[in-house]
Amino acid sequence: MRRSETPIEPVRKERRLALGPDEAFALFTAGMGTWWPLATHSIGSDDATGVRFEEGVGGRVMEIATDGREHAWADVLTWDPPYRVVLSWHPTPEPVAASTLDVRFETAAEGCLLRLEHRDWEEFGGQLGAELRAGYDSGWDLVLRPFETRARTHRRQSRTTVRETLREP
Repeated sequence: MRRSETPIEPVRKERRLALGPDEAFALFTAGMGTWWPLATHSIGSDDATGVRFEEGVGGRVMEIATDGREHAWADVLTWDPPYRVVLSWHPTPEPVAASTLDVRFETAAEGCLLRLEHRDWEEFGGQLGAELRAGYDSGWDLVLRPFETRARTHRRQSRTTVRETLREP
């Protein structure tokens, strides 16, 4: 694939979460299989059964199919728990290029702020890069919705567990 010389604006998303950076980071990475919307955002569509996030630099984000096949979506470039993870993002069966997904978790009032930046669309060439960027701009909103829902549920479960633990004799 030919890199475009024309800059393409990154996709940027922010979400306020009622979780600390440590919980939000763990949910986004190790817990990705609990919230990722495979029905709409996967390589295998109906054949996709799960997502596995391999932690640490050199780890991968893997989609798991019903027959046991695995497809790599991304490679971990930066691993800085609980504050930042950077991925070389290429969720296609035969990637021709990769974009960069940079996700940060910053301490904020009542929890944390997730800052997602998806960049380097130029790696796909001008036209394809612009088309991919447009799709991911709305796509990340759809993907982050179940993450936010799971974060709210996770927070309620954590509070319930703490209350139950405090009541035990």
